[in-house]
Amino acid sequence: MIALAKFVHIAAIAIWAAGIVSLPGLYVQRAHAKDEDALLRLQRLVRFAYIGIISPAAFVAVLTGTMLIFLRQTFEPWFSVKLALVGLLAILHVLTGLVVIRLFRDGEIYPTWRFITATILSGGVVIAIFFIVLAKPAMDLALFDVLSEPGGLKRLYDEFNPLRKP
Repeated sequence: MIALAKFVHIAAIAIWAAGIVSLPGLYVQRAHAKDEDALLRLQRLVRFAYIGIISPAAFVAVLTGTMLIFLRQTFEPWFSVKLALVGLLAILHVLTGLVVIRLFRDGEIYPTWRFITATILSGGVVIAIFFIVLAKPAMDLALFDVLSEPGGLKRLYDEFNPLRKP
């Protein structure tokens, strides 16, 4: 069961990561669309890639990753860093979806500087995730001990919550 879950998890992450890194390359093609027909084809391709391939892969990656947490009971400091980086990848995924929504409106373009920034940022996050998972470096996250204790997140939240009950 664990081997199958790992295989599906790795395959889904590969598709998700490749999609998030490569989509900005398609966005920048918006400025090079010669006519309305070419623009419509590009829009269909981008929407299909995001909605039909990348988002389902992200869902499967998160689902199988959650399964693996319970099957393997991984509670190491490096794993907390990995989860934070996956959260950052999820934020990039949502921002990518917002670009897909507005990019094909009249007059919109995707500047080259944004393409370069998005590609470097998403590629860096993916590389960081792969490094953390493969190297499993020994880390001392004493600063974040509260996050590794049961109920620690609630206690941390209560300290900053201005509406807490006395």
